[in-house]
Amino acid sequence: MTPTTPLKRTPLFDLAVELKARMTPFSGWEMPVQYTGLVQEHLAVRQSVGMFDISHMGAFVMRGEDVIAQLELLVPSYLGKLQAGEAQYTVLLNPEGGIIDDLIIYYQGREADGTERVTTIVNAATTEKDKTWLLQHLDLSKLDLQDLSPNKVLIAVQGPAAEAALQPFVTEDLATVKRFGHLEGTVLGSRGFLARTGYTGEDGFEVMVAAEVGQQLWRSLLAAGVVPCGLGARDTLRLEAAMALYGQDIDDSTSPLEAGLGWLVHLDQKGDFIGRSPLEAQKQKGVTRRLVGLQMQGRNIARHDYPVLHEGKPVGLVTSGTLSPTLGYPIALAYVPPALAKLGQSLAVEIRGKPYPATVVKRPFYSATRIG
Repeated sequence: MTPTTPLKRTPLFDLAVELKARMTPFSGWEMPVQYTGLVQEHLAVRQSVGMFDISHMGAFVMRGEDVIAQLELLVPSYLGKLQAGEAQYTVLLNPEGGIIDDLIIYYQGREADGTERVTTIVNAATTEKDKTWLLQHLDLSKLDLQDLSPNKVLIAVQGPAAEAALQPFVTEDLATVKRFGHLEGTVLGSRGFLARTGYTGEDGFEVMVAAEVGQQLWRSLLAAGVVPCGLGARDTLRLEAAMALYGQDIDDSTSPLEAGLGWLVHLDQKGDFIGRSPLEAQKQKGVTRRLVGLQMQGRNIARHDYPVLHEGKPVGLVTSGTLSPTLGYPIALAYVPPALAKLGQSLAVEIRGKPYPATVVKRPFYSATRIG
């Protein structure tokens, strides 16, 4: 038998245990899946405010000459228009045009010596893979990559009341931070990184601070009535907002054009980048599959890898599915042939050997009108 690798724990692990959170393995980490209950946590974020320990995610800071120009070679998105304090959601691509990871690039501008500074937040499961890829493809004679992943706390404060809940603990005026904006500020008297981004479809902030400050911030937010939320609610929230989960909805074999992320591909605005040729070919010839949203009839839930059927024959696979706490009916994401990807298309999902009706619907399933 091979020895089992111990699960890693974030600096907030003991605080989750104090709250009697139910824990689960996730990407090599022992993480809270729920505290008081998935639906209660989900609705707290939709209606007021909740917080998540996302310290398991990876974080890199890059400083040096022309960092943005170097990153342009690794992603399909045009980064040249980014101003200090702005961010771009994008994907790292392999030579075949497949997605190595999805990530957010936060541009922090130029230092006094003229060098650029960029922070990136990446998925927990791909942190080491991403780091290796970046170190292999960036010119390390012109920039330095610092891995902040082991020594920080990252807390997501999400929901329509997120700004009001977080503001008492931050010196800077959070109302000045636009959607996908960010700043280096003062959190509980200490330096912190704050970004108006998230993975729930709601307004909110992701706050990166030192471990001790993060523990204090978690306790302070808890005392202020912010609801602690686990991975269960995080998954249902992101699925309602049709946000892709890496390793499930997108992976190394999926192109952004197949995954409904064509808006990240700026072929006309930039030059060469890894994976450009396959994407150009897909643009010209068309993709062979598309990620679509499905609404199930009744209460039948389509799960990951369940077959999608058309006229009784398998035509695709479900990637994610749940019973939407907000909408009250089952929703799913699935890959199907382009001819079957049109809105209103009738399909079926095979569940325990039986077909159950599904309809292709618009994504996202839920959209918060409150986000400015």
